[in-house]
Amino acid sequence: MAQGTGMFTVPQTVGSVLCCKCGILMQPNAANMCGNCLRSEVDITEGLQKHVIILHCPDCDSYLQPPRTWLKAQLESKELLTFCVKRLKNLNTVRLVHAEFIWTEPHSKRIKIKLRVQKEVLHGAILEQAYTVEYVVQDQLCESCSRVQANPDQWIAAVQLRQHVSHRRTFFYLEQLILKHDAAKDAIRIKQMDQGIDFFFGKRSHGLKFVDFVGKVAPVQHRNDKQLVSQDGKSNTYNYKYTFSVEISPICREDLICLPPKVAVSYGNLGPLVICTKVSNIITLLDPLTLGEFSLDAEQYWRSSFKALLSSRQLVEYIVLDIEPAPSAVNGDGSKYVLANAEVARVSDFGKNDRISNVRTHLGHLLSPGDYALGYDLYGANINDIELDNYKGRYIPDVILVKKSYEEKRQKRHGKSRSWKLKALNMEVEEAARGRDHEEKKNSEYEHFLRDLEENPDLRFNLSLYRNREYQPSEMASMTDGEDVPSVPLDELLADLDLGDGEDDQDDDDMRE
Repeated sequence: MAQGTGMFTVPQTVGSVLCCKCGILMQPNAANMCGNCLRSEVDITEGLQKHVIILHCPDCDSYLQPPRTWLKAQLESKELLTFCVKRLKNLNTVRLVHAEFIWTEPHSKRIKIKLRVQKEVLHGAILEQAYTVEYVVQDQLCESCSRVQANPDQWIAAVQLRQHVSHRRTFFYLEQLILKHDAAKDAIRIKQMDQGIDFFFGKRSHGLKFVDFVGKVAPVQHRNDKQLVSQDGKSNTYNYKYTFSVEISPICREDLICLPPKVAVSYGNLGPLVICTKVSNIITLLDPLTLGEFSLDAEQYWRSSFKALLSSRQLVEYIVLDIEPAPSAVNGDGSKYVLANAEVARVSDFGKNDRISNVRTHLGHLLSPGDYALGYDLYGANINDIELDNYKGRYIPDVILVKKSYEEKRQKRHGKSRSWKLKALNMEVEEAARGRDHEEKKNSEYEHFLRDLEENPDLRFNLSLYRNREYQPSEMASMTDGEDVPSVPLDELLADLDLGDGEDDQDDDDMRE
């Protein structure tokens, strides 16, 4: 009896009946047959396709969606599963409950999918049944790939990305943005040049779409030209090749800039010496002496078009001897930086002289006595800049600190692999960009780019970082690395696609550690 209600609860029971064919005890249904007998009488998969032939382009890894659409999809991906299910005819006669891949050898040219379907059969009984569909993969080049193989120079549109600086840090970052957003999926060829990258497309619209993407992630200006390839006077048709020249602003993150007087005045007499703190489709500049900050979009920059006074390659390492935060009234509100007065000395001067510089820095929230910092030595630098000459008589600091340095702590983990890696575009390399010297320079710049990603969470916010399966942390490494060395948290890493040993080897070739 239920407490407090005075009512009885009567348990519900389901009766059992005998199957009309085999006599086994079962729960009643509309057909009065057990599941095994019902399947022997009715096959709901009859008339459904069990074997399908699909066409695959091995060059661009895409599948033909009749009549002429090519869909890019990787093995055992959701896109490929959806594509395969849609290729089945008469599937609308049953209700699809579940679909999943059955593992096959990646080189067998076979894809197997297990489907589970339901259908109403005798006297309203619902029967569920599983069956396997085998897809035979036949290789056939798509239209664009066949055109490229017949003549590799048969492109319609070329996008030439250029940046006139002495390093490739911007292109390393752009490469990761392009991979994340799959912006170069329509490119039939990618070539690494000495000061940029060339992208070739089979259609003019694809080139325009790519130029539009680059303009959304970097401050650029571009122009386009077209060249007549052939014409048919009878049908009045003309074939052109289109070239889009895209120039990226030479201003990079951590550059020291001397603003032209007109620009400085238009932004409230800011600077004149400022540091570039962020580059996207806008350029963010910071006055390290006052924490004044402003941004320029691409149109505003190219209208004034100034250059960097010193770049990150000219940073000098300093040791912080003493530091004292500036009064809170000077710092103001809403800034992520903190002004401080610091005493610093060049690391290379130890044992040679006792020169100490008193500087004001925006890194008061990061630096402590004994820390190392990277900055620009304006006292000892050989600078010949027209814009700086316009400010003769104004105070120019001897040192401008840019960021905290972890070089000494990183030397302890030199040679150790990282727990993460990046993907890379499949690019050809121009002959002028080959050679040992170019390779060493590129590897050094790429290492600095990886360190920037570890130190700056905002920089890696829009990128995709993947777990490195080969990484094996050791106790010695954890003891020597120290907690102060920046690293990428594991929760920011993505799991790379795992399709077996054969696919692992291929994926690792397309990754950079």
